[in-house]
Amino acid sequence: MPRLSEVIAALDALWPPERAEGWDAVGTVCGDPDAEIDRVLFAVDPVREIADEALELGAQLIVTHHPLYLRGTTTVAADTFKGRVVHTLIKHGIALHVAHTNADTADPGVSDALAGALDLRITGPLVPDPTDPEGRRGLGRICELDHPETLAAFAARAAARLPATAQGIRMAGDPEAYLRTVAVSGGSGDSLFDAVRAAGVDAFLTADLRHHPASEAVQHSPLGLVDAAHWATEWPWCEQAAAQLDALSDRHGWDLRVHVSKQVTDPWTTHHSSGAPN
Repeated sequence: MPRLSEVIAALDALWPPERAEGWDAVGTVCGDPDAEIDRVLFAVDPVREIADEALELGAQLIVTHHPLYLRGTTTVAADTFKGRVVHTLIKHGIALHVAHTNADTADPGVSDALAGALDLRITGPLVPDPTDPEGRRGLGRICELDHPETLAAFAARAAARLPATAQGIRMAGDPEAYLRTVAVSGGSGDSLFDAVRAAGVDAFLTADLRHHPASEAVQHSPLGLVDAAHWATEWPWCEQAAAQLDALSDRHGWDLRVHVSKQVTDPWTTHHSSGAPN
C-alpha cells in the first residue's frame, strides 16, 4: 500500500497547489504522511456526513473540492461542527486533502467535468490561464452543442444530467431561442459575465447567480442563463477526479479502492414554487 505522502504527491501533480488563488486554502488539512492508504473517498464538501461515510467505508483519505477552513480559525474544539469533523478524522486516522481553485482551472478541471456531464464539446477555457502555453487551463469552458437546441431544451438537459437537488434548475431568457454555443463554469460564476459576453456564446450555465448580475446580464443581451445548484455543478468533478486517481493507482501498482460519495451535501433540502405575484 502507498503512504499518504505518495498519494498526496500524485494529487498535487494533478492539481498543483501553487495554482490555487491566493485567498484559497488547499492541500492537506490533516493526516500522517507515513500512514498507509488503500481506500479513498471523493466528495464536494468536508462535512460531518462525509467524515462518517469515510469511517463506514474504512477509507483512510478523503479528497474534497471545498476547503474545511477557508478563512482560518482559532479553534478546532469538538463543540463546533468543523472541529467535530477534525476530531473524527484524526481519531480514526482519516486524512483530508482539498483541491479547490487549483482544480477549477486544471486540465481537466471542474468545468471539464461539468461539460462532460452535459455532453458538450469543449473548444477552450472561458478565462484562459496566461501561464499555460497550450491554452487549455483556465476558469470555465466554452462549449459547442452537437446540434442546435432551444434554451428550454438545454435547461431540461441540465436538469436530467446533473445530480438532483432541491433547487433544481432555474432559467432566464427566451425559452425558444436556439443555442449553438454555451459557456459553463462549475460553482459560483456570476463574476464571469464580462468574459461570457466577450466569448459571444448563446447561453451560460453556472450556479449561485445573484439577482443584480443576472438581471443586468439579461437586460444587456439575449444571453440565456441556466442556474443550477452549486453542489450539483461541482459533483461531476468528483467522478472525474476519482477516475484520474484510479489511473494513477494502476500506473503505480497501488491497488487503491476509490469511491465517490453519492450523498447530496447541498445545504438546501426543500423547494416550494411560489404563487404568481398579485
